[in-house]
Amino acid sequence: MLRRVGTLVVVTGIVERYLSLGLATGRHLPGLVDAYYGPPSLAERAAAEPPRRPAALLVEARSLLAALAAGEPLGVVEAAGERPGDSPDEPASRRRWLHAQLVGVATTLRRLAGEPVGYAEEVEACYGVRPARVPEERFLEAHRTLEEAVPGTGPLPERLVAWREAQAIPADRLERVIASLAEDLRARTDALCGLPDGEAIEVELVTGQPWSGFNYYLGGCRSRIAVNVDLPVLATSIAQLVAHEAYPGHHTEHSRKEVGLVRGRRFHEESLFLVGTPQCLLAEGLADLGLEVVVGRRPERFTADHLRPLGIAYDPDVVAAVADAGEALAGVRANAAFRLHEDGADPATVAGEVARFGLLASSRADKLVAFLTDPTWRAYTTCYVEGLPRCRSFVDGRPERFARLVTEQLVPADLAPSDLAP
Repeated sequence: MLRRVGTLVVVTGIVERYLSLGLATGRHLPGLVDAYYGPPSLAERAAAEPPRRPAALLVEARSLLAALAAGEPLGVVEAAGERPGDSPDEPASRRRWLHAQLVGVATTLRRLAGEPVGYAEEVEACYGVRPARVPEERFLEAHRTLEEAVPGTGPLPERLVAWREAQAIPADRLERVIASLAEDLRARTDALCGLPDGEAIEVELVTGQPWSGFNYYLGGCRSRIAVNVDLPVLATSIAQLVAHEAYPGHHTEHSRKEVGLVRGRRFHEESLFLVGTPQCLLAEGLADLGLEVVVGRRPERFTADHLRPLGIAYDPDVVAAVADAGEALAGVRANAAFRLHEDGADPATVAGEVARFGLLASSRADKLVAFLTDPTWRAYTTCYVEGLPRCRSFVDGRPERFARLVTEQLVPADLAPSDLAP
């Protein structure tokens, strides 16, 4: 429930227990708590207490699932002029969302407590979809198509790597490129679905991380966007990176849900964003989809318009042809995860396979394997592999459906084809 002491908001009930459980679980895995802007007292308590054993937290997760199934109140409001009781705005989808989140947290805790959890089982329980290996023939077919799309002569792997790495954005112009793209994408996003008053982003360049970009949502409709420059940032992916992390991706979703769900409807569970839960699959899917929603299925000329004034060479026709031919190679990440976590393959061997099938430079293949072997992110790649096609199918070219993704509490099952009717 919400109890107001002066201007302080204290959350109790099932929602408070969920927030406390997520924060406590995050003590065991760095990065598991992706964002939190709920009542500070809960975070302060979680940080001050000694870490609770995963097995004890697992008992709490299962108790919460039972309380949710029994219909116990999610929250009670105790404020001047309000009667105690559940939030007056509680759709059934809210309990379904919380159930899916708790199953994900419980699965992470099972693994932390030492229970055997298979990789495919972990992914399905945490992210709401069953992962599958991709036939290698699909990659080889993409290779054959790329043979004609990639300019130059010589063996395809060397040719593609050389062409791709030649698309590196000069370091002294990277921040200007990001700022130009962000300004344009912000305006397009605002026109499409609206942005909250006062929202803003800041950008920083970082090193030493397993990911290429990251959104640190700070609450108050503000985000810090981190761009990893361990490897050169490529012109071929820069617009997608900015759209994914900021507009209309993660920052847009977080800020709209803070205003619409947390402030507007008192759904304080949304103030916590947890890795290892289904909200991540939808978040990554909509963030990957965002650029084509606000710019169009072919964003290459849009990107060129921002790079050309800064003197950065970029051939939109070649980039489009390579992107089309190489889209099937996204499944290389899915297979690499299976090789590592089900087959027990050596990471160096898997990195070699990623370089071969994904046609990547060894440095980029190593970075991908580092992500897949990180304890926090080991199962996360499914969010990228499965999130985009599911969100694309759900949106089906209709901007109002994308607005639902960045506004409502949905679970992966809500994106099934049977739900595509208006």
